[in-house]
Amino acid sequence: MFQILFGALFALFVGAAFALWGYRIFLVLLPIWGFFAGFWLGAHGITLLFGEGFLATTTGWMVGLVVGFFLAIFSYLFYGLGVAFVAGSIGYAIGSGMMAAMGLTAGWLLFIVGASVAVMVILLTLLFNLQKYVIITLTAIGGANAILLGVLLLLNRVTLTGLSGAGNAIQPVLADSWFWSIAWAVIAALGIFYQVRSNRVYRWQKEYYVESWG
Repeated sequence: MFQILFGALFALFVGAAFALWGYRIFLVLLPIWGFFAGFWLGAHGITLLFGEGFLATTTGWMVGLVVGFFLAIFSYLFYGLGVAFVAGSIGYAIGSGMMAAMGLTAGWLLFIVGASVAVMVILLTLLFNLQKYVIITLTAIGGANAILLGVLLLLNRVTLTGLSGAGNAIQPVLADSWFWSIAWAVIAALGIFYQVRSNRVYRWQKEYYVESWG
């Protein structure tokens, strides 16, 4: 019971932080984002390739760690590309999670849709210099998802075991009911609106980024 309560409160806190201040948090913690994004991509790729549970094997953990460390270093050394690729990994999670929530669970289909969304996000970020708005959109969506996960945990609609086995935190929210899908979209839209307004004259500079990490 304590684990569920702690997990729910943590999800609510992190979700609110990302929905409201995701742009600034994302850039300050970019290498950490890079590690976790790479870890998830590597481990999830092993799950799709071999059909095993998420992080159910040593191979999944090892591949996840290697990809995670690589993307963390890459994000630190190449700021602009790091933003694009981390944003792309979030886009992959959103695309594959939405397909899984609609009942399309074939591994190859999830991979194709997720990869297509990831490539689209990366291209938008790089070609049109939209790092700021891509980050705002994706962090607001991720924050909305975390908030609703916290609510669903408190209501006992999802379990911590189910979340760890799913390998994708978006799927349980969208799969529970259409009500939560609508709530997810509304909270995400409010987060985007608030972040755009609060960061209208704020633009993160690479020099600030380097200074933050020494």
